[in-house]
Amino acid sequence: MSVRADSQRLDGAREAMASHAWEEAYALLSGVSETDDPEWFEALADATWWLSRLDECIEARQRAYALYDERGATRQAGQCAVWLYEHQNFQARPAIGRGWLQRARRALDGDQLCVEYGNLLLREAECDHGGGEFDKAWRGANEAMQLGRQLRSANLEAEALQAMGRILLDRGEHADGLAHLDEAMLFAVEGRLNPYTTGKVYCSMVSACEAIGDIHRALEWTDAVTEWSANHPVSMFPGICRVHRADLLQWRGEWTKAEEEARQACAELEFMHRPNAADAMVQIGEIRRRLGDYDGAEAAFQRAEELSGHVWAGIALLRLAQGRRQAAVKIITGALDETSWHQLARGKLLPAYVHVLADVGELDRARAGADELAQIAQDYESPVLLAAAETARGRVELAEGNPGAACATLHGALARWTELNVPYEIATTRLLMGHACRETGDVEAANNSYDAAEAIFEHLGVAADVRVSRELRMRGSLPGGLTEREAEVLRLVAKGRTNRQIATELQLSEKTIARHLSNIFAKIDVASRAAATAFAFECGLVGGA
Repeated sequence: MSVRADSQRLDGAREAMASHAWEEAYALLSGVSETDDPEWFEALADATWWLSRLDECIEARQRAYALYDERGATRQAGQCAVWLYEHQNFQARPAIGRGWLQRARRALDGDQLCVEYGNLLLREAECDHGGGEFDKAWRGANEAMQLGRQLRSANLEAEALQAMGRILLDRGEHADGLAHLDEAMLFAVEGRLNPYTTGKVYCSMVSACEAIGDIHRALEWTDAVTEWSANHPVSMFPGICRVHRADLLQWRGEWTKAEEEARQACAELEFMHRPNAADAMVQIGEIRRRLGDYDGAEAAFQRAEELSGHVWAGIALLRLAQGRRQAAVKIITGALDETSWHQLARGKLLPAYVHVLADVGELDRARAGADELAQIAQDYESPVLLAAAETARGRVELAEGNPGAACATLHGALARWTELNVPYEIATTRLLMGHACRETGDVEAANNSYDAAEAIFEHLGVAADVRVSRELRMRGSLPGGLTEREAEVLRLVAKGRTNRQIATELQLSEKTIARHLSNIFAKIDVASRAAATAFAFECGLVGGA
């Protein structure tokens, strides 16, 4: 092919990309190997990026980098290295990505008054942010923003603002964080950004709304994202937007639609952005778990682990539902330990942590988890976390044998969930309220709560939770103010089991069983196992000899 023909095809490809005709651009650029024009390979990399052909994109970008580097075009080589850092991170290869970032730093260190250097600063800030070095990340992002304003680059300024917004959110300065993200969004809605930056700012905003539990705001921005991404039907951004949309549909109880979105997102992102593909599989796992399809949930969570390398917290609740209590404890405590510095990430895990620890009788740890969740919710003024914190506290109060306090706390949680209009959380809170009301002796209030919970569960198709509600309703109030777990322990004591045998059967620690026995003895006013056994038979907790 002649130089003139090459130039014409490259110009044609650039025109096609300007109108987002990525397939047309790809057709013009692909299949050519003899050219040594780095701009050709850079254009090919851009086209394949938007077509979700990430392996081809990386190959083309590497060739462009090598050609620019050979010619001493350090600015262009540095920008290619920045993009290669990003591409490798999309494929969950952070070590390779960091290597490219080092090359970018070496290329651009002496050329700091350019957009390319600003893009380097932002990726370095992302690395620092991800490592919890918020102050260092802030300095880098702020420098990039100032550079963007100096160079009058809307793309650089907007991306820097969103980076600063996310850093502020993780530092607990949520109002300022959202203000920075709002300012970044103005550039996008004004149409002043290129497609890549537009998608990044949109997705960052929606992700931030989800992180702080502002569901209404997230829905509003998701509608905007969906409208924008409709004009880019073969790009990666619709896939990422689907992940966010699936999450919001799940909150609304539209589980069939949520699962459809999540499955399509995974198909679009599996070979393009593995972390977001994993998020989509986690959402499928959560839906399957709630519907009682434990095999389906297991498969989804396992695929998410394969894609991301992480064990997801949702599997802890699956293990709990399967009766594997100690496995559930190990998973959820391990997940929480991995997020020691990240408050919002801990806030998302703590409801499940409290649920698991309260269920297994580790009440001191459950109470500590509920207290931490309440503090995080207050720090971020998150509607979802505030509701989850009250639910967690009510769950602990119920497990501690204080149903009166649990009723009051859960009433507050119910009001918050109702305001958010999230049906599954409303139903589970009503189920807990029914349990608490029953233990206070208010049978009418208990039945009303059970009725309301069952109606929502039936509408959602959650047969397992309907059965739980009906079983709780049939059991009636327990004697002596005993909780369900305490009655379960007492039944086994009455059958002659030792503490060790009870711990093994219930998958609890011997320390937890000893605590339960201490509480049981105090509630029913006895001082020995023999007297407790007599009480169990007298009150009909066990039958026969």
